[in-house]
Amino acid sequence: MVEIRLSRHGTKKTPFYRVVVTEKRRPRDGRFIENIGTFDPAGALNIDTGRLEYWQSKGAKPSHTVDRLLKKRAKEAAVAKS
Repeated sequence: MVEIRLSRHGTKKTPFYRVVVTEKRRPRDGRFIENIGTFDPAGALNIDTGRLEYWQSKGAKPSHTVDRLLKKRAKEAAVAKS
């Protein structure tokens, strides 16, 4: 099964994450199919929405954390519009 999840990078105590599409059985920081964005806990979530929609149409499921980040981003965008 294909999953959209975070891959941890950065240095000790200053994490930086990549949003990747990978097989569910692969290690957290292991090989991935495609890098579709980044997440900096001190900053924001940057993601290629076109590729996200493409992978979701192919059956990829976001992890719990990525799903939560996407919902938070959508909520902030809705507040900014109004």
